[in-house]
Amino acid sequence: MRIALFTETFVPKVDGIVTRLIHTVTHLQNDGHQVLVFSPDGGITEYRGAQVYGVSGFPLPMYPELKLALPRPAIGEALEKFQPDLVHIVNPAVLGLAGLFFSKVQNIPLVASYHTHLPQYLKYYGLGLLEPVLWELLKAGHNQARLNLCTSSAMVSELESHGIRHLALWQRGVDIDTFHPSLADREMRSHLSQGNPDSPLLLYVGRLSAEKEVARIKEVLAAIPNARLALVGDGPHRQDLEQHFAGTPTFFAGYMTGKKLGSAFASADAFVFPSRTETLGLVLLEAMAAGCPVVAARSGGITDIVQDGVNGYLFDPNDENGAIKATQKLLGNPEARETLRTSARQEAERWGWASATRQLQQYYQTVLVEAGRSQTPPEPSRRFGAQTEPLD
Repeated sequence: MRIALFTETFVPKVDGIVTRLIHTVTHLQNDGHQVLVFSPDGGITEYRGAQVYGVSGFPLPMYPELKLALPRPAIGEALEKFQPDLVHIVNPAVLGLAGLFFSKVQNIPLVASYHTHLPQYLKYYGLGLLEPVLWELLKAGHNQARLNLCTSSAMVSELESHGIRHLALWQRGVDIDTFHPSLADREMRSHLSQGNPDSPLLLYVGRLSAEKEVARIKEVLAAIPNARLALVGDGPHRQDLEQHFAGTPTFFAGYMTGKKLGSAFASADAFVFPSRTETLGLVLLEAMAAGCPVVAARSGGITDIVQDGVNGYLFDPNDENGAIKATQKLLGNPEARETLRTSARQEAERWGWASATRQLQQYYQTVLVEAGRSQTPPEPSRRFGAQTEPLD
């Protein structure tokens, strides 16, 4: 297959969407497919054999890490030259509109996927009144697609409740080699704890943005005697968070990637994740793969990953003391914590990126058959549906 992928974010940016995309592109290319990625210009023209068409843009005022790349006629020319079998839009927003428009003009079957819970983000930026309007815009865009993929069963239900059709679940994945318990390292622990490796070490990894609610971890930190906190990542809310955590044993570690990030996970005692806006939360699966017990809000797609008391602890995000009680429970029972570590790793081992991409290929094939573009039907068991078990 020849696949044109439109995304609002790609390398060198670091986030969960990019993580999924780089593994997807790698596996598609390795399986003999050809991928053309349209993304905001990040200074690269190729990734793992896939051509990258960078579109110039400008930083989003409220979120300068993100670039707005506006549609332009040259995109349609590049698409026509590539002659894709299928267009896949990731998070239809601005650049994604070009994919939607030109797929219609050139009569190319369209797939869309939903990764960022934008309607829930609005209230964190003082724009909550616009949520109904945004849902109508999302419905109008997504319902142009023959298939809409969500990364958790909670999001399948949420989008369906807002009138979005043709929904299916795109299973999760994690790199179980990059994230592994064997990467636990006392030197990394000392670095993250700023020279206090014997103190309880809490960890957060992800964007430092308002919707992630990182500020709520301050109360957890205060409730754990001698605890230290490491925040790995960066984002538009960092300066505010530095002021919020001033005077506490908190270390802003900046971005980490690869096995260095795997070592950070494996070296911590608990991964605390208060966000209520996750469509899935791949970073949780990375923590679990590294054997780091997680404490997370019972919200959105998180419940697809974390089973309370089995491979982590969930708390009610509306309970002001919920995260505190869950973290105290985790750290207060070393034997139970070790059991959680083992169960978390076992759960992560079930979900590989190769399996997730095979499922995606089956979805693509189904779309092509139903569009009359292919004579090879997919296996019946691989048709659209809310699949909760990984492919073999």
